[in-house]
Order: sequence, then C-alpha cells, then structure tokens
Amino acid sequence: MLYSLRKTICSSLIVCFGLWINAPQSLAQNAQTYQTPPKEIADLVKAPSTPSVSFSRTGDFMLLLERSGNPSIEDLAQPELRIAGMRINPATNGPSRTGAIENVKVKITKSGDEFAIKGLPENARLGGFAISKDEKFAAVTNTTNTGISLWLVDLTSYEAKKLTDEIVNDVMGGTISWTPDNKILLKAVNPKRGEVPKAPLAPVGPTIQETSGNAAPSRTYQDLLTNAHDERLFEYFADSQLMLIDINGQATPYGTPGLFKSVSVSPDGKYIMVDIIKKPFSYLVPASRFPYNVEVWDMAGKNVKTIAELPLDEVRPTGFDATVTGPRSINWRADKPAMLYWVETQDGGDGRVEMEERDIVYTLNAPFTASKTKLISTPYRYGGIYWSDDSFAIFNERWSATRKQIVNVINPSKPGEKRAIIERSSDDIYNDPGSPLFVTNDYGRSVIMRKGDDIFMTSEGGSPEGSMPYLSIFNAKTKTEKILWRSQAPYYERVAKVLNADATEFITVKESTDIQPNYWLVNTKKRIAPIQITNFDHPYESIKGITKQLVKYKRNDGLDLSAIVYTPEGYDSATDGPLPVVMWAYPREYKSAEVAAQVRGSQYRFTRLSWGSPIYWVTQGYAIMDQTEMPIVGEGDLEPNDFFLDQLVANAEAAIDFISESGIGDRNRIGVGGHSYGAFMTANLLSHSNLFAAGIARSGAYNRTLTPFGFQYEQRTFWEAPEVYFNMAPFMHADKVKTPILLIHGEADNNSGTFPIQSERYYNALKGHGATTRLVFLPHESHGYAAEESILHTLWEQHQWLEKYVKNKK
Repeated sequence: MLYSLRKTICSSLIVCFGLWINAPQSLAQNAQTYQTPPKEIADLVKAPSTPSVSFSRTGDFMLLLERSGNPSIEDLAQPELRIAGMRINPATNGPSRTGAIENVKVKITKSGDEFAIKGLPENARLGGFAISKDEKFAAVTNTTNTGISLWLVDLTSYEAKKLTDEIVNDVMGGTISWTPDNKILLKAVNPKRGEVPKAPLAPVGPTIQETSGNAAPSRTYQDLLTNAHDERLFEYFADSQLMLIDINGQATPYGTPGLFKSVSVSPDGKYIMVDIIKKPFSYLVPASRFPYNVEVWDMAGKNVKTIAELPLDEVRPTGFDATVTGPRSINWRADKPAMLYWVETQDGGDGRVEMEERDIVYTLNAPFTASKTKLISTPYRYGGIYWSDDSFAIFNERWSATRKQIVNVINPSKPGEKRAIIERSSDDIYNDPGSPLFVTNDYGRSVIMRKGDDIFMTSEGGSPEGSMPYLSIFNAKTKTEKILWRSQAPYYERVAKVLNADATEFITVKESTDIQPNYWLVNTKKRIAPIQITNFDHPYESIKGITKQLVKYKRNDGLDLSAIVYTPEGYDSATDGPLPVVMWAYPREYKSAEVAAQVRGSQYRFTRLSWGSPIYWVTQGYAIMDQTEMPIVGEGDLEPNDFFLDQLVANAEAAIDFISESGIGDRNRIGVGGHSYGAFMTANLLSHSNLFAAGIARSGAYNRTLTPFGFQYEQRTFWEAPEVYFNMAPFMHADKVKTPILLIHGEADNNSGTFPIQSERYYNALKGHGATTRLVFLPHESHGYAAEESILHTLWEQHQWLEKYVKNKK
C-alpha cells in the first residue's frame, strides 16, 4: 500500500528528526527567522487560487475575478494608521488590509465564450466592482502604493480605461454607486482638506474621560481614538467630497464635503441618501457608532430632508437582543421610486423589557414632506424586509436569546397586517426552507422572485446525511414547499443563479471531495444533460487520493455528534494500524438538544485548504478529525454556558472514543486545536481533562474578566454570572494544565476580545506553573494571518509541535 511505504520511509527518518526534537528548548525559542514547513505542506499553501465569480443581474455573463496570492510580510509592514476602530493606509487613503483582484475576464454564460479585459493597469490591485444598471459598464478601483484611482470596464468592447487620478477615498468603504443615467457617484478625497495633521511634540494636557453615572457597557473594541491628535487624523482621512463622474471621466463635485459613513442612490435616481458622521467622537467605541445625520439630497446636492440626527452610541443595554434607540436600518424600498423605510425600537433598546410592540417599521415617501407612516410592528427584533410589490413583501422577526425566527408575509398597501409562514429555530438546519431568490426589477433593484403566492427559494438542505442543497417553490398560503431540483450524492451542488421566470434553467456550482467546484448550466425542462461552463483546475493534485468521510457517534448523554475524518492516500486501518490524530473544532451554543444533534456540512464538499486548516497534516501521516462537533446545550431557561465544561469534555471523550474504537486513531496520540473560540476550547480541554497528547491554540481569549460585558453567546455580564466567567476562563485554571500547549497570536489582532495580551498573560500563567508551552507572536498579523511568511511559519510551528508531542510521543 502507498501509505505503508510512506510510513516505512518516515520511520527511517525519525532518528534524524530526533536531532531537532532533542535540541535545547531555549534554542527553539530564540529562533528569530521565518521557518517553512515540510515541502508537501508548503506546496499546498502556494497553490494558485481559484477565480471568484460575479454574475450579471440577468445571468447572461459572469465576471471571473482572479485573485493575487498571499501578500508578503513586507506588504503587511507598510505604514498603518489604527484609529476609530479602523486600519488605514495613510499613503492610499484606503484600508490597509484588503485582498485584491489582479485580472478580470468575462465569460458568456450560454456560449462559454471567454474574453480577457484589455487595458487594465499593470500590477493591478482591483476592488469595489459595481455594474451599471444597463450592464454595459463596470466601475472598479485600483490601488497603488500612493493612492486609489477609478477605472471603467466596457463590458461590450472588453476594454478598461482610467477615469480619475488617485482621488478615491476608501477609508469608510462604499466608494462607488451607479446612477440610472450611467454616472458614477464616487467618494473622493476632499481636495481642500489640507496637510496631514502633525503630532504635537508634547501633549497640551492629559487625556480625560468622564461618565455622569449612566451605565455604558461596551465590548472590548480595539484601535480606538485615544487623544485629540487621533481625532484630527480621523477627520482628515475620512473627509470626502462626493463626485459625479460620467463614463468619459468628466467629474463634477456633488454637495458639500463631509465625513460620509455611507451613500445610497434612490431607485429612480432622483435622490441620494447620505450618512454624515458628526462630533463628538468617542474613545470607547469605533467610528461606526459615532453620531451621524441621515440626510436626503436632491441631484443638485441640496439637503431636502434630514431623516434623523443619531447621537453617539456609547450607552447601550447588554445582551444580544439589545439595540440602539432612534431610527436604524434606514434604506430605500426596492420596489418604489423613492420611498424610505426604517425601524425604531420602543423598549429603549433593552431586550429585557417586555413589549407588545418592541420594534416598529416606518415608511416615508418622496418628496419627504409628509409624516412617517407606520407599516408593521413586532414583539421581537426586526430582522429585515424582502420587497416584491405593493401587495407582497416578506417581513422577518428574530429573537437571539431563544434562537426564534419568524418569517411573515405582509401587504405593504395594508399596514399592520402580517401572516406568519415560517416559524423555526435559527439553528435548525433540517427544517429550514431557505431564502428567497431575487430578480431585478425596472429600477435595477433586487425583488423577490415569485408567482402569486409561490416564492422561489434555495435551501442548504440540511439532513441526517449532511447538506443536500435544493431549489424549491414555497407557497405562502399553504405553507408547503415543492422541491424542483436537489443536489445528489456523491456531489455537493447548489444553485448560483436562476435564468428564467419558472426556474427551469439555472446555473449551479458543482463539486465533490476531489472535484474542484465549477459552474454548470442546468435545464430541467428540456431534460438535456447539464453543460459545464467553467473548467477551473484542481489546485491540490497531491491530495486528490486522500479519503474523506462523514462520521457519526454519540455523546455519553445520547446526543448525536458528527465530524469529517480525513485519512492519507492508501491508508487501511486493518493493515496500517491506528494513526496519530489532529482534532480541530469550534464550540457552538444551542437552546435545543434536538437541534444541536443535527449533522452540519457535507462530506461531498471539495477539500479546500485555507491558511488555518488542519488538513495539511494528512500529508504527514495523521488522521484529521475536522469540524468536530462541540455543542453546548442549555434548554428552556437554562443557559448553555452553565454546562460548558462538562459538555465540552463529554464531546471530546465521545470523539476520542469513536476515532480510537474505529481503529483509525491512536487514543494516546491525539492533538486538539482551534482558532479564536476554538483556541479557548483547546485551553479549557487541557485544563479540565487529561485526554490529549498536546494542544494548539491560535488567537484565543483566555481571561474572561477582560471581556466582562459578554462574549460569544454569553449575554450575562461578569457581575451577573461571576462563577461562569471564572469557571470558563482557562487563565483561572492555568495550574491544572499538564499537557503541552502551543500558543500562536497575531501581534496586531484587532478582533474584539482576543487582543494579544490574552496570549501573553496566559503564557506567563502557564510558565509560572511549570507547564510545557510555547508562545509565538506573528508581527503585523491580525486575527486571521495573511502574509505568506507568517502562514508558512505558523504551519511549521504546528508541525514541530505535533511531531514532537503527538506523533512521536514518548
């Protein structure tokens, strides 16, 4: 067997490898250069990326967007300004950390003809794609080391041209909007903003914050404003002038400059809604929660109506059903020329207050001189509206605490009436009929695809055998569904775009374990064989032969669990014996044991490798237990986290029992790992069990007193449930860790709660109690790692740890 041969070769190399294994620990810790994992792993990391696809509204053509590879550490080391919860590249006036498109092609859907775009800039770093209403043009930005320019792609001649110099302001995002008459509304740098504010040589005084007694609980945000100079920098870089630019590059200033949070053109193109950030700024929350005005301007740039003046959002009740007071989610109705709708809470934003009308949705039509009109209300939280026409829309309600989700049909012409058509747990994937499909109306906006009471839907198709996506018609009157098409094993296939009114012709994305996802044209009416549209290459030829299977087993309380298990090419447990195992997981909280037991994912998904995947180690002779279910259940009035530790350990025990009793895994050589909340899980498992040979914890939070106003799905504060925060915090139990644990963290992690000091302090606590541990900080990396050097080094660190403490455990 191929695997047996590999095992023999690996065994003969153990003596050589032992030279590293037995090296003094201090030498390994003093290494300062980036390292590279085994070639089999490094080659997979460097595999070319698959183009992403963006469809035209009609589906007549698709854009193939070819992405660049991982940036270098030099790219990440470029100057970066971290203010107001944002990370800005001061040289470009845009975000400092974004992916980029380096090439674009157009593929005609039915003919399969493919056209390269001519005239794109050299070394392109494209983003912000937006297609015009008539689908003849696409606007796109291009970023260089000195700024961001606007480009136009002619989708009839397949040629690109530069429209502006590097004047684009992408600090707040949402830079490009098309008007119906083929003009581009652009956020540009305010040409009159002057020079970059210089930091004073000495402060003019202390930085002071003060509260007057009102409770202001806040998440642990990072990269916030810290002083008056930061405020001036934020004002400078966010300062924008809106411009109307035609397809020939003629630019006309529009309205007055401001700190534009967002910009939105009405469906008829006669008005533009702008969100403008105002003072006072905050040192406690990011720019997204600064005060702002919502104004409607006419096409001359004149403010015709101030819809709302929203205050600083520092004071908000705790809990996931809490929200802000005042108008929120202000948007244009997709089926009207210029009608706004929004929601206002009636409970002061506090989900703990009992209300019959907790949220109310209002509308206001152009010319915005009348009073707002009440459309609908809910005793829960507003969850969004899908529009169709004046007689039909879908109104969503939700309640996070109980995972309750209600989908209603409303008649916009008869305010106040609603009829529930779907009621379910948001976690319940077996009984999820899915989401509506959309078509483009005369305004170029997306509205529900339907025929009378029949709504065309797509669903993930959760089942005990895994996900089997389907296309259906859901009847809003009878509340029944008719499945029109469904994915069939051994493939995972989903509808990407419907092409005709009765949904008999559509495009799917089809994949299998070792078959790269590609797009197919399907016609169920003509009963002809599906036609493959794209032919993307398999990027991981070296692992095409590995085995992947969905496995099921039970927890000690009878709860059904599952995982995806990968084994090396040619491996046979009967002849090759048990393997070392890498178990990777991420805990999730549920309010129902029945729902928690549902199988998630599909064994037929293509084996796609991300930078943080554990699957790389299948090339090194390990069995991989990925997507290992770690449900934490608290039903009724009970909170899941009251049972976190017991259920977490029980989940791990069940997984270990399965993998060892199946003959695949060696019970004594199992490593566990995870990222973020998965790292938190790993540290807890090593604190409260002796089940594993080693652990890998990346970018986690370990001291819950540093996230005192809630974390993950924990809604209670530290002061409301101190025992929960103490018991769940690995830092508090560092003295119990006897299993080797590797800690890795990005030095620039800005994810709420997982700031780098979490790993630093946890490492010190472990070290102080004599644990075997290693702490790796990755320069310039955030919560997810981006630079090729960082990714390769992370994989090297993990590989050395697994080889020493799992595969070759003594």
